[in-house]
Amino acid sequence: MLYLSLTCLLLLNACVVSGTEITFELPDNDKQCFYEELEKDVKFDIDFQVISGGNYDVDCFVTDPHNSALYNEKKKQYDSFSHTTTMKGVYKVCFSNEFSTFTHKVVYLDFRHGNEEPILDSMKRSTALTQLESSCVAIHEILKVVADSQTWYRLREAQDRTKAEHLLERVTYWSIGETVLLFVIGIGQVMMLKSFFSDKKGSVAATT
Repeated sequence: MLYLSLTCLLLLNACVVSGTEITFELPDNDKQCFYEELEKDVKFDIDFQVISGGNYDVDCFVTDPHNSALYNEKKKQYDSFSHTTTMKGVYKVCFSNEFSTFTHKVVYLDFRHGNEEPILDSMKRSTALTQLESSCVAIHEILKVVADSQTWYRLREAQDRTKAEHLLERVTYWSIGETVLLFVIGIGQVMMLKSFFSDKKGSVAATT
């Protein structure tokens, strides 16, 4: 069992895919771009999601080294994009919040590039895999699913927490407004009743 675990650990690390996960703030009326130099025939994947701010939407576009648009979407809350490069050069990924005048956004970006090679040398040949190799491949695929699920749940938790905080803020302001309004109405009623009694006292004194 220990031999199986060590072998699988070594095999699971035999991957040439590199990636970057970042969470950044995008102010209102602003645009932020990220640059990556890639070789030809390299596949890259982009996943993004707006975690907080406004209507949870943002503009996103991707360009190649010749500044030709590969992806261009407006007011997206989340999306994914995959592309295989046709030339070597610097590729640009930009997020724009220029359509928003007063709300800033928090955006999550996952950028992965590279071709995932077989984790086992025997998978490059037509020979059948052994039971140990099959188990390692199955564990590798399950761990990838688990990692993607953890990322998805983490983003949902952050988004739900932000919504709950905004809801709490609105409820707090509404409660304060209702409390102030009740005080104003109560004081107004007391002053009105007091004026009624004052008028009656003045009229009684005048008749006597």
